[in-house]
Amino acid sequence: MTNGSTVDLGALLTRVRTNKPLVHHITNMVVMNDTANITLALGALPVMAHAPEEVEEMVGLAGALVLNIGTLTVEQVDVMLLAGKRANELHIPIVLDPVGAGATRFRTQNALRLLSELHISVLRGNASEVGSLIGVESETRGVESISAGAAPAVIARNASGVFGCTVAITGARDVIVDGERVAEVDNGDPLLATITGSGCMATSLIGGLLAVEQDSWLAATAALVIMGIAGENAAPQAGGPGTFRSHLLDAVAVLTADQLRERQKVTIL
Repeated sequence: MTNGSTVDLGALLTRVRTNKPLVHHITNMVVMNDTANITLALGALPVMAHAPEEVEEMVGLAGALVLNIGTLTVEQVDVMLLAGKRANELHIPIVLDPVGAGATRFRTQNALRLLSELHISVLRGNASEVGSLIGVESETRGVESISAGAAPAVIARNASGVFGCTVAITGARDVIVDGERVAEVDNGDPLLATITGSGCMATSLIGGLLAVEQDSWLAATAALVIMGIAGENAAPQAGGPGTFRSHLLDAVAVLTADQLRERQKVTIL
């Protein structure tokens, strides 16, 4: 880290692979397979349990809970609240991905409901999604961000203050804010923006790190560095978006703690 910090992100990766924590996902049906596989590649264990009859029991076995509203339904919101409230009771961290917030009132209102009724450790989205939750005007088409009305760092700072949690905004430069702490991550490759679900996969990585690290700002920063370096390693081997997806999973799986230490591009502001 470029401010002289002695934080060892590589040690966090080693901790995940040693402990193999269970990460409970209630998530996007479009990329569920990818999020499960990248969780495995990290060294954690994914479970994709959505049934209301079991989510409270299942989350009690997990080290972290990932909530992703990419294919949202009324029933899914109810299940997320069941699991999330149980996670809060057990002090199990939650990461929320407000996929497509700002595109429709339904998505925006339910993302805000989850933020209101649950204690969220990390809110991870793009600038458009997170901005829409604090009233920043932006354009979202479907679940993709087109533009944002303010700089990502400004949106992240404001959202962290409003929601009282770590906010991670991903893009060409990732910004992670928790109160007064700000990190910028410059690892990554443009091909990450060409595949469906790269943001969702980053959220799953955050869940894996949260399961072993209580400092949500540090966990989110480490996860986004892992995603960025994996993208850098996968891109030269890829013929395009399709093969890039496969190489990305491989790159996470073979990433070493030493590579993470040596190649992290993190600025602490």
